[in-house]
Amino acid sequence: MSNLVNNKTVPTTDAPFSLKPLMFETFVCTMALMAFAALAAPIARVIGLEAWQLGTAMTMAGVAWVVMAQFWGKLSDRNGRRPVMLFGLAGFVISYALLALFIDFAMQTAMVQGLAFVGIVIGRSIAGVFYAAVPATSAALVADHISPKQRAAAMAGIGASSAAGMVIGPSFVGLIGPYSLSIPLYITAVLPAIALIVIWRVLPRREHHVKPDGNSLKLNDIRLRWPVIVAFVATFSVAVAQITVGFFALDRLLLEPASTARTAGVALAIVGVTLIVAQVVLQKLDWQPRRLIKCGGIIAAAGFSCTIFASTPLVLWFSYGVAGFGMGWVFPSVSALAANSVEDHEQGAAAGTISAAQGLGIVVGPIVGTGVYSIDNGLPYGLIAVMLMLAIGWRSQK
Repeated sequence: MSNLVNNKTVPTTDAPFSLKPLMFETFVCTMALMAFAALAAPIARVIGLEAWQLGTAMTMAGVAWVVMAQFWGKLSDRNGRRPVMLFGLAGFVISYALLALFIDFAMQTAMVQGLAFVGIVIGRSIAGVFYAAVPATSAALVADHISPKQRAAAMAGIGASSAAGMVIGPSFVGLIGPYSLSIPLYITAVLPAIALIVIWRVLPRREHHVKPDGNSLKLNDIRLRWPVIVAFVATFSVAVAQITVGFFALDRLLLEPASTARTAGVALAIVGVTLIVAQVVLQKLDWQPRRLIKCGGIIAAAGFSCTIFASTPLVLWFSYGVAGFGMGWVFPSVSALAANSVEDHEQGAAAGTISAAQGLGIVVGPIVGTGVYSIDNGLPYGLIAVMLMLAIGWRSQK
């Protein structure tokens, strides 16, 4: 086996590349992030924070992700995937652990509200800065080691791990949260530390990518225009669906608060499960990313459209399940398409660009979704269905 370093072929004795460490790292990091999101409301209640203050903290983390994602991707093109991923993951581990300690201290000491708010915003933002390195370098690693025809399937494996973290994170909090709000934070802080050790031990030390040629990939590069649009719309759609489902259950289904929590939780859990199922199915198909994006986008748009007419929890769950299945084809395929659209020395920058677009969708989605919901409770689902159809219909350069 050989690889290119500084455009020279050198021998390497690395073991065959394995997705399993990246899947484990993605699973535990997603689980940690989702566990924090599930704990946000009760933590805010104990500390005395308003909902908008926790929302600000979550938004700032997304902003940090958007700002830093392409930076980390480009840095990995220059300095290598391994050092950038280890540095980013180590930073996330430390910042998340410190945030857990701070939140626990704030709950135990009745900290001044303003100080608690500032501390959580800073802690979440720093965690977002470092975490932005992880998905960008993971996608670039897959592009380095997996052939273009197999990239969508490989990305689907990582995506399934992320979806599993989305399901298990809130479920774990639901089991432990009634007994302690601190213990879930500490446990989910330890898991990324274990992933850091695993990545440090098994991630190839030899780089398998071509160093940049000096020409920096631009955010508006025409080759990435369609993948960026689809990446933004896809994460925007999921963010809107997540933030509005509880309100929809209250206002459209006319459920009591306790039943609303259960209905919304089941809907989001179904999305996680169907994401996993879709990505497992994707790995069995021999379809190219463009076809998967178009088919997945149509399925997701159909699911979100059905939500507009939901009048019972069963219809809501079915609609979210269909939408989740479609998105399970879109997410890994857009990363694969971006990787296939650029040169070998641009893989990190391309992965960072897609990650930034996804982070922007996470930031903008809740703001727009709740604003549109105030006009009509079915309008957010119609909006994201139309946006998905427009995005997949975009005529881009081959």
